Amino acid sequence: MTVLACLYSPLGLVELRGSEAGLHAVRFLDKSADNAAVAPTPVAALPGCLVEAYRQVQAYFRRELREFTVTCAPESGTAFQRQVWAALPGVAYGRTVSYLDLARQLSNHRAVRAVGAANGKNPLALVWPCHRIIGADGSLTGYAGGLLRKRWLLDFEQPHAQGGLF
Repeated sequence: MTVLACLYSPLGLVELRGSEAGLHAVRFLDKSADNAAVAPTPVAALPGCLVEAYRQVQAYFRRELREFTVTCAPESGTAFQRQVWAALPGVAYGRTVSYLDLARQLSNHRAVRAVGAANGKNPLALVWPCHRIIGADGSLTGYAGGLLRKRWLLDFEQPHAQGGLF
């Protein structure tokens, strides 16, 4: 059975979805009619299978965690998408690589657009750090959470960053 929990972050509400199999999704919730009634989940009410993910996301935003170690269990994804997603945690905190770099790492330099498309379907934002993937020219391109969040996350991960609010 899939359960969910929400927590506040400097970038707004973050939704966690998971089950005993692991974490299925992490996504930012934008203000909308669909999300109007969503509130943070009190720690005492957290589903057991989401406690560690909740703790790690909080620790990330407090700058106490740079690498997530929760068990991930996405509910979708093609074999290629899963290959791209599996490479994302290899991009270290505070670093970036281009979509081309990632395609080359996967031994398929012609798959730049496919890597970008797979990155855009990443169900586990933050945990699989797709915000660290940028254009070959250094430009910020696509992010499911929005380019403002991508810029904020990249700035936040820099050693000199003060962690101002979104």
